[in-house]
Amino acid sequence: MLSSLILLWSVEPDSMHSIDYWLWTDLIAPESERLLKNVVRVHRQEEADLFYIPIFTTISFFLMEKQQCKALYREALKWVTDQPAWKRSEGRDHILPVHHPWSFKSVRRYMKNAIWLLPDMDSTGNWYKPGQVSLEKDLILPYVPNVHLCDPKCLSESETNRKTLLFFRGRLKRNAGGKIRSKLGAELSGAEGVQIEEGTAGEAGKEAAQDGMRKSIFCLSPAGDTPSSARLFDAIVSGCIPVIVSDELELPFEGILDYRKIALFVSSSDAVQPGWLLTFLRSISPSQIREMRTNLAKMAGKLVNIKLHTRRSQRVVKESRSLCTCDCRRANLTSPGGEGI
Repeated sequence: MLSSLILLWSVEPDSMHSIDYWLWTDLIAPESERLLKNVVRVHRQEEADLFYIPIFTTISFFLMEKQQCKALYREALKWVTDQPAWKRSEGRDHILPVHHPWSFKSVRRYMKNAIWLLPDMDSTGNWYKPGQVSLEKDLILPYVPNVHLCDPKCLSESETNRKTLLFFRGRLKRNAGGKIRSKLGAELSGAEGVQIEEGTAGEAGKEAAQDGMRKSIFCLSPAGDTPSSARLFDAIVSGCIPVIVSDELELPFEGILDYRKIALFVSSSDAVQPGWLLTFLRSISPSQIREMRTNLAKMAGKLVNIKLHTRRSQRVVKESRSLCTCDCRRANLTSPGGEGI
């Protein structure tokens, strides 16, 4: 897959929403160091199939004054939409990172045709206007984990130390769908085998969360302000089986990855019923737990490299530099060296 790059701005990475940073640094890295081997950077617009716009929308939102940030967004919008490549397709072959529901908010209605890189769809309508996001055009990418990978040695050593049945550390008061957290906290707090803690920021909070996840069999992953939460990916890299309580959640690469092999999905209505969740977790057999943890180890390795493997960039049909549609039936082909077609 060929892609043309438009550089607009550059800053240091944000943590869990730093997808735009990792994509950009990979694209400008020497070929020998790149992860996205099948994505070829070109320098002439007419040679490109896709156009990646590496403006760091989230970092600018948090680091700049409100009016200064809006001015930057307007400048970026004008520059991109003035380009012949944008005018040819009205942006439909442009890729825009919008990995935080607040980022690029003031101008994104003008770029709704572009392929957005999102943390979730948020079908509740709280964060995106109708018609702005959809699974037909956009791509959900995982959060960058806040904790370190528990490698095979770590997983083996932690096996006998996982004495906690269910662990959660984070903010218990959230908005929108995240209100489920306070209900779960009230239901589970003080129960045998359960560790529920209010989260704290900084390195100490990160280490406490990591330590708790590595000592637990299951990790609670409820919705945050949006249906998704970075906690899901922290649990995966920690070898802790996620218990997902988020009715509106759309997951990264779900057409490729079967999350049922590594996570448990529980409806919000069931989860808050007195005693229901713990009874359910205690019914999971040791053999099921071992199988899911084995699958977690495989997933965690993929997730670390996912900084970001954009599957959309692999959907190339030989003799056509076009994205495959649902009707594509020919196999994807790549050269022996791993370069895209």
